Amino acid sequence: MNLVLIGYRATGKSSVGALLSKQLHWPLLDTDDLIQQEARQTIPEIVAAGGWDHFRHLEKMAVARVCSLDHHVIATGGGVVLEPENVARLRATGCLIWLQADAETIQARLAADDNRPSLTGADTIKEVPQVLEKRLAAYRRAAHINIDTSGLSPAQIAERILRLLPEPGCGVKT
Repeated sequence: MNLVLIGYRATGKSSVGALLSKQLHWPLLDTDDLIQQEARQTIPEIVAAGGWDHFRHLEKMAVARVCSLDHHVIATGGGVVLEPENVARLRATGCLIWLQADAETIQARLAADDNRPSLTGADTIKEVPQVLEKRLAAYRRAAHINIDTSGLSPAQIAERILRLLPEPGCGVKT
């Protein structure tokens, strides 16, 4: 089984994933990093060249690859839950931890990051409440465990996750 981090952008998936990887002694894979490495482009470049549909196709292929592995911490892109096949594969091979935060917290975190393309064509920070609301049900359905990251450091979030494992249905051993 793997430990899979899902959630909207800027909720801590990559930074918490790095801490969990170190504490569990499991390799960390970030699906966004895999996509960028294989495409030899940044996510903004991939989206500019082929659109979000092309990016989602590459993401689906990356998810298929990471789901063939065992005992990995996997940080996913924020939209991975939009594809039911991704969710089914990830749930079949791992425990899905939904890192969530309120829109204001996400907006504050995104203000410090200029490497995120808009999801809707609107301003990346202003679009957060609308896009987050549309995705909440998908995150809720996909997750085995939910952790609110608002006001917590990555170390505090990782500590909470480790305290919760193993959770029924997850099968992850620390």
